[in-house]
Amino acid sequence: MSRVIVGMSGGVDSAVSASVLKEQGYDVEALFMKNWEEDSEYCTAERDYNDALQVCDKLKIPLHAVNFAKEYWENVFEHFLEEYKNGRTPNPDILCNNEIKFKKFLDYAFELGADKIATGHYVRSEEKNGNVKLIKGADRKKDQSYFLHGLNQEQVSNSIFPIGGYVKSEVRKMAEEQGFNNFKKKDSVGICFIGERKMKDFLKEYLPANPGEIITSKGESVGEHDGLMYYTIGQRKGLGVGGGHSDLDAPWYVIEKDLVNNQLIVAQGHNNSALYHKYLKASNLHWILGSPPKRDRFNAKVRYRANDVPCKINDMSNTNISIEFDQACFGIAPGQSIVFYDGEVCLGGAVIDSFSN
Repeated sequence: MSRVIVGMSGGVDSAVSASVLKEQGYDVEALFMKNWEEDSEYCTAERDYNDALQVCDKLKIPLHAVNFAKEYWENVFEHFLEEYKNGRTPNPDILCNNEIKFKKFLDYAFELGADKIATGHYVRSEEKNGNVKLIKGADRKKDQSYFLHGLNQEQVSNSIFPIGGYVKSEVRKMAEEQGFNNFKKKDSVGICFIGERKMKDFLKEYLPANPGEIITSKGESVGEHDGLMYYTIGQRKGLGVGGGHSDLDAPWYVIEKDLVNNQLIVAQGHNNSALYHKYLKASNLHWILGSPPKRDRFNAKVRYRANDVPCKINDMSNTNISIEFDQACFGIAPGQSIVFYDGEVCLGGAVIDSFSN
């Protein structure tokens, strides 16, 4: 009987994952990971641990606990801050999966005698001809392949995704039927250390403000920003640019960050051409199979909630790639990831460096 250790967060997804595995006949244990030292209204580690404990008691499986806060700080959070200092918009969830959940957790689980690990991610996997493919989750609204595109063959092949074939409503119903207290628990926002706080308020605790001008694409000054690191390309809310600066009755959006002059450049209207680009360059290129696909066309998304857009490779080296989209994409933000797909299959991705028309 295969021994599987489930990453138990205290949420409904990991709880049902453990339940499904037990029903399938696996020897199941659970591991609660604490990745952030704060325990507050924003990061409720103690409450989450108690929820995980209740689930494990119901399933009659052991619950281990480990503190990865030091590793998280060094391998995820410091990079997160450095990217923001450089005016980019990083995605810590992707790095957390690569460095913590499918690296530190995987290693620790093997030390505990596991054959595989399991998580509550909404993705699927499939082995064919000696290779393991990462496939989108059946629930399109919850599919998390975007966040897992940095995994390699070893990580995917040693992982099970028990709820990848379910939709969220089914998972909650299964949790209620099992008597789990967390069946109605609100979905986590992903980044524990931020929680329900505004990103800007959180960053101010770590990065000093560096105010500067907000200017339009035509060079008109329309306000003052608190620091370029607090804003991202495509952002609409929180700019503080009111009416009276234009005849148009349309919201303002961030279209560019001028790091040299410390200026935040904005333009009006969601359909403004300055917000849409057909070309981008990216680095830290990674393919899940370990090598690039044998063609130069596929689909890609430039942020988690974005739609897949057909594109082609214009240029590629070992770690860098240049992409041309069939149609211009909204709000491409340096520091975010571009993730590539062949239909349902997640191929890999890279970190966006720049964009152009």
